[in-house]
Amino acid sequence: MVTANEGFISKTPTGIEGLDEITGGGLPSGRSTLLCGYTGTGKTLFALEFLVRGVLLQGENGVFITFEENADELCKNVASFGFDVDKLLAQNKLEIDHVQLERNQVNGTYDLDGLFIRLDLALKKTGAKRVVLDSVDMLFLALPNPVLVREEIRRLLQWLKKRALTVIITAERGSVDLTRDGMEEYVSDCVIALENRIVRYTTMRLLRIVKYRGSAHGANEYPFLIGEKGISVMPITTLSLDLDVSLERISTGVPRLDTMLGGQGYFRGSTILVSGPVGSGKSSLGAKFALAACSRGERCLYFSLEEPRNQIIRNMRSIGIELQPMLDSGLLQFVMTRPALCGLEMHLANFHQAITDFKPAVVVFDPISTLHSIEDPTALKSMLLRLVNFLRAQKITAHFISLTDSSTLPAIPEMGISSMIDSWVQLRDIEVNGERNRLILVLKSRGMPHSNQLREFTLSEHGIELSDVYLGANGVLTGSARLAQEARDKAITLSVRHDIEYRTLELDTKRKLKDARIAAVEAEFAASEAQLLRATKIDRQEVQQSRETSERLSKLRQSDTPFTDDPSSHDGTSS
Repeated sequence: MVTANEGFISKTPTGIEGLDEITGGGLPSGRSTLLCGYTGTGKTLFALEFLVRGVLLQGENGVFITFEENADELCKNVASFGFDVDKLLAQNKLEIDHVQLERNQVNGTYDLDGLFIRLDLALKKTGAKRVVLDSVDMLFLALPNPVLVREEIRRLLQWLKKRALTVIITAERGSVDLTRDGMEEYVSDCVIALENRIVRYTTMRLLRIVKYRGSAHGANEYPFLIGEKGISVMPITTLSLDLDVSLERISTGVPRLDTMLGGQGYFRGSTILVSGPVGSGKSSLGAKFALAACSRGERCLYFSLEEPRNQIIRNMRSIGIELQPMLDSGLLQFVMTRPALCGLEMHLANFHQAITDFKPAVVVFDPISTLHSIEDPTALKSMLLRLVNFLRAQKITAHFISLTDSSTLPAIPEMGISSMIDSWVQLRDIEVNGERNRLILVLKSRGMPHSNQLREFTLSEHGIELSDVYLGANGVLTGSARLAQEARDKAITLSVRHDIEYRTLELDTKRKLKDARIAAVEAEFAASEAQLLRATKIDRQEVQQSRETSERLSKLRQSDTPFTDDPSSHDGTSS
């Protein structure tokens, strides 16, 4: 919002959405504002809404002086916008006075004292602080002396200014000047011009603040919408870049894509672009993202610029994405519109109005690139920049879908807004061995680590599934080539495993045979050792027994010859 010079000039809020932002707070209080434009640009509605919003939002009553339409016509014309003017009239909060003048009724000199009296009575009746003089230029057609009319209008404006009334004057646009009768020369505090412009057979409404004395203001042309709730003005862009950002992460709805995005998905309030050729799965990713948001209990607004709602629901059901329950719960809302229905600026105003009414946490635009058919790329870039800025200011996560077929439509990044995109996911097609496969790549994602790998993904009744990265001798393999190579690798792995198992079994057998042979040798050795020990023991026992026998015999013979084992000591002679 413009804030410069706010301390030097008092302003009256209009209550008209968007206008107070570009005027820095509203129209100059206690002064006059000229509202000019050709027939059908919305001057009368603009002025009357200024009064109605003043009563309802600011508690400031108003007086509407009309020189063209009567009160009944005005009430009927604005009833469709939800303005109960009859109720305000009955409550004396609003007064409508139709002043009808005919040239043949005026003779000689004249003045506007009668208008002064009627206006004074209306002011006393309502206690109004806001006044509208609608179609003042009708005075120049009804009265014969334009110089005198100018002087009288100047006197009327001075009279209103002394009473500190905030005034809007409406007048028809001139062919050269802002008005047919040059009223901008003496209504100089604030001048607003309205215009209907036709571009490529579509109409868009534009507003421009020509001058605003004593205040900074937006100087661009701003699109505005006359919708079900009155007028809404769409600023060109958010004037401040000092916006809050969130550290919260939200899921894409596809777990393995979350893993590619640092494991947690997108940042809340960020701007996401999913681009790819026809049939690459762009809408499927958008629908999955919408479903994930609704599953978290968040509102999602889905703008469909090509397909009807029921067709989207049916198509997504075939890949396991059920949107109907979320639609029934009120968390999901579809807005269907054709690109050729209106101009870019009107589309922008419609987007703005729908988002403001529904207040979603997530929006999906499918596909935004189809708006290229309406106007040139420069106009589309300007419109998208304003849309992205609006969504960022509202902290809404935006998911844009773009068709990238260079033979027909340029991609959004080529239109100059790639710098506004926080996360860009590219979908690609690859044709190998007579089949078409889908690939996904995170081209960029600010503020988080992300994968740099191309991943194959499939769409089936189970949903969106990302396959493991498979590198062959000639690069990444996809589709049946990947499956065939995986089968070959599996067969080789199985063969190697069987060979290892056979060799392991053979080694175990030999180990057991070795152990058996060692056990047999050890048993044979143990037997031989036991036999030898037994024989040695017997021999020793026999020697001992022989010694003992000899000793006994010697004692019996009373021999003094000691017993010896030496046989030579026994010569066969007796002592």
